[in-house]
Amino acid sequence: SFCFESLLKAGRREDLFIFFFIEDYKLLENMNKLTSLKYLEMKDIAINISRNLKDLNQKYAGLQPYLDQINVIEEQVAALEQAAYKLDAYSKKLEAKYKKLEKR
Repeated sequence: SFCFESLLKAGRREDLFIFFFIEDYKLLENMNKLTSLKYLEMKDIAINISRNLKDLNQKYAGLQPYLDQINVIEEQVAALEQAAYKLDAYSKKLEAKYKKLEKR
């Protein structure tokens, strides 16, 4: 920049030192501003995630009675299936006995 070039030509080390110190300070200040903005963005994202998670938990709680019913129905179907297998086995035994009696 113009300021840097004029200081360089003048050859005053103290002025150059101050110039670079000020430039470093400006750079740090800009980095801090950008970092603050990023943290604000991250905070907004975290708030949205928290809100969405809360909504999902509420929806899941609303579905829980239906999920419980599905579990009960699943258990009943399994029990009914076992009863069907037992009934099938019993009917085969009866059929075998009937055929045995029929042969006599």
